Amino acid sequence: MKRARIGGQAVIEGVMMKYEDQYAVAVRKPDQEIEVKVESYTPIGEKYKILKLPILRGVVNFFESLVIGVKTLTYSADFYEEEEPTGKSENKDDFRLSDTESNNGSGSGENGSKNNKKESSTGDDLMMIGTVIVSLAIAIALFMLLPAFIAGLLEHVTKSNVLIAVAEGVLRLVIFLAYVVLISLMKDIKRVFMYHGAEHKTINCFEAGDPLTPENVKKHSRYHKRCGTSFLVVVMIISIIVFMFINVKSMWLRLLSRVLLVPIIAGISYEFIMFAGRSDSKLANILSVPGMWVQRLTTKEPDLEMCEVAIRSVEAVIDWRAYQDAMKRGEIED
Repeated sequence: MKRARIGGQAVIEGVMMKYEDQYAVAVRKPDQEIEVKVESYTPIGEKYKILKLPILRGVVNFFESLVIGVKTLTYSADFYEEEEPTGKSENKDDFRLSDTESNNGSGSGENGSKNNKKESSTGDDLMMIGTVIVSLAIAIALFMLLPAFIAGLLEHVTKSNVLIAVAEGVLRLVIFLAYVVLISLMKDIKRVFMYHGAEHKTINCFEAGDPLTPENVKKHSRYHKRCGTSFLVVVMIISIIVFMFINVKSMWLRLLSRVLLVPIIAGISYEFIMFAGRSDSKLANILSVPGMWVQRLTTKEPDLEMCEVAIRSVEAVIDWRAYQDAMKRGEIED
């Protein structure tokens, strides 16, 4: 049996866990019940083997993670949208029932329902794609273009491309940290960070071979080397190195180069995160320190109920008991 490397993400009052060709999102609803939804998906790399090559697989994984992340966040947020008055909801249900009954003989009601669902699904997909594009554009503008523009002004002070690249990287990191600190002041985001901690603790507990109970999960670290936060920190560090070798005089070419190189930098960063996640060497641990440190901002200590939600999400994508039994028998291969 191959070693299982589960990925995850915190959502609104819940946790998403992803393993192989499935991902599950568990959400604690306003009535305190836990809702679990499981989805199957086929990674693009399975369809086109060339996309499994180093660097390329990182780019693909980056975009796939964005899409799944937005989709699961939207799903979890739907539970906490302001509900319509009971009377209006009941009237809508009555209308749908009577409409179906009136068309039962001809079957047109059933066809109409299928068409509506198909149109709704298409509309949701388009909205999700639009959200991903807008979110990515804002992130690139804020964390890539703004630091590049400000650092580019230093050309009036120094001609050293190395110094300018370092200044750009430092600015990028400062902007990112300021952003994280500011959003952490929001009540809802604080709870998302707590669920983020629950996600890490549950994966750490699973990988350590400990039974997944809320009490066991709580004992483990809330930091993890394969975390998305660490990935973003590595992106910033790698960008400093890459941009040292990109020397352009025009400001618009400088900004364009930052946009065009985002996929390459993301691909390189992905390879590092995978290396760090697989290795317990001193080198991997030392290089992981910056990302682990920033996780102090993006993860918080969860309560037992949050850990329970994370466990339910893991249970939906893998039989952890069978896996841990295989671990004890020494049947797990890297």
